[in-house]
Amino acid sequence: MTEEELHGCLQRLKEGDKDAFTAVHDSIKQQVYGTVCLLVDRQGDVADVVNEIYIELFRCLPQYDRNRPFGAWLNGMIVRQCSNWSRRSWRRLRIQIRSRENASEVLLPGADTPLIEQEQRGELLQLVAGLPPKLRSVIVLRYYGECSFDEIATALEIPLGTAKSRHHKAMRKLRQHAVFTEEDEMKGDYTCLSKVN
Repeated sequence: MTEEELHGCLQRLKEGDKDAFTAVHDSIKQQVYGTVCLLVDRQGDVADVVNEIYIELFRCLPQYDRNRPFGAWLNGMIVRQCSNWSRRSWRRLRIQIRSRENASEVLLPGADTPLIEQEQRGELLQLVAGLPPKLRSVIVLRYYGECSFDEIATALEIPLGTAKSRHHKAMRKLRQHAVFTEEDEMKGDYTCLSKVN
């Protein structure tokens, strides 16, 4: 769906058109779900956070500025809702210590993906999940959301320089914990393998 078509659906949604909600939902559901999966620590919370995002989307739609790209506005909302959820979860569960195993649960690719590639992706996702939330959100928006640094800065409501420095710091942390094959280094591919302890 083009940005103009999306704006038309959003306008109809503001007017209460249920079909417009279905069209908007179908257009953004993969982006919302995928981003939430990468930002939320516990995968069991994903459905709840996604629901909160759609509620917030409907609630905040009247304040949406059509002069801003919808994707950047939506990404900002997703990151804020994930942060709010994490904060509320921490308050509810601060007595319990989350095990490392629960914090590093990841969604694995389909069965048709070769096993080694699947393991490498899982390990990379674990490394990303281990980043502090401010760094993780920049990495997720940059590589999953394919956002420019300007879009990241807008979505997170931070200066452009801060977005770039968080990206640099996150990449440095990821490189510290990742081991790359010689072949990957030569090709410029940064596929993560297990770190040997």
